[in-house]
Amino acid sequence: MDPAEAEFLAEKELVTVIPNFSLDRIYLIGGDLGPFNPGLPVEVPLWLAVNLKQRQKCRLIPPEWMDAEKLEEIRDQERKEDTFTPMPSPYYMELTKLLLNYASDSIPKADEIRTLVKDTWDTRIAKLRLSADSFVKQQEAHAKLDNLTLMEINTTGTFLTQALDHMYKLRTNLQPAESAQSQDF
Repeated sequence: MDPAEAEFLAEKELVTVIPNFSLDRIYLIGGDLGPFNPGLPVEVPLWLAVNLKQRQKCRLIPPEWMDAEKLEEIRDQERKEDTFTPMPSPYYMELTKLLLNYASDSIPKADEIRTLVKDTWDTRIAKLRLSADSFVKQQEAHAKLDNLTLMEINTTGTFLTQALDHMYKLRTNLQPAESAQSQDF
């Protein structure tokens, strides 16, 4: 899975918008949305919120966790712990990217939030690299990594699986062939 596919999955997350138009319910395959009334908050998938925002049909309300103080606590907690801490959303990185790209005017302290999420991301990726390094050095067969997001797994997944595959090939080539039989005629 590549980052674009993870972002696609993140676009299904619900966010709150305040529309500036009236519309009855919208009946979609994924579920009903609305009704939309000016000034009344309504939850919609992120893809629709971005579309409405681009057309200037709504004001976007950032998720509760997208607050500078809360993100600072999350970053500090992540730095303190040796293990991965639970993130406020399984798609925190994708949501932050999309919301700040398309609705930064609706998000207070947008630049600070961008920095805090990037710091948290960098800390988590550094932990993941250290875990992978330790895993490879100890020649383990399996590992348990809790609280990782899909994007974080995809970031190191390809590298780690290729590295493990190469290590397996090296190990099997170094072991003497026990079942090799001489072909004396």
